[in-house]
Amino acid sequence: MIQRAPYKLIMLAAVLVIGGCKDAPVSRGSVNERSELTGAWHSKVTFRSGPLTEAKNLEFLYSYNAGGTMTESSNYDEAANSSPPAYGVWKRIDSHTFQTKYLFFMTKASTPVDSLPTKTDWWPAGHGVLTETITMSDDGQAYTSTIKLAAFGVGGAPVAGDGEGAGAGKRIVF
Repeated sequence: MIQRAPYKLIMLAAVLVIGGCKDAPVSRGSVNERSELTGAWHSKVTFRSGPLTEAKNLEFLYSYNAGGTMTESSNYDEAANSSPPAYGVWKRIDSHTFQTKYLFFMTKASTPVDSLPTKTDWWPAGHGVLTETITMSDDGQAYTSTIKLAAFGVGGAPVAGDGEGAGAGKRIVF
């Protein structure tokens, strides 16, 4: 047993040396993460054309996940005839540019044809697709974007309701 002690010490030293050579975890805001989109964001969006030009003080909250999925919600999600959160995907175009594509359902107020006249339900009216091109700031804490809306009816055919706008986002941090 005494003869194995040097062997165990050499193995323990090797494990400690190898374990100590691993890269340290990257902290928020480091050089590697400055150009990443992953995380939580708050954006102010203004549409120049289309039905969303009437949405004053429109704000989006985004969650960009590792692996390329994302979720968006707006301060209009609970407004009458609005849409629930949107779900989609994102990808990197270059070191400071990203593209997102996310879908949301559109609704309409019920009519006597849909249900009883006293109902206040909202019925399916199709879906919208938002495509956004994001340009990240050098420090990775803000971005500007251009955004396009395409509208589709219940059957999936394009309908009136397209629009274009711009956004300005800031990373949500502690």
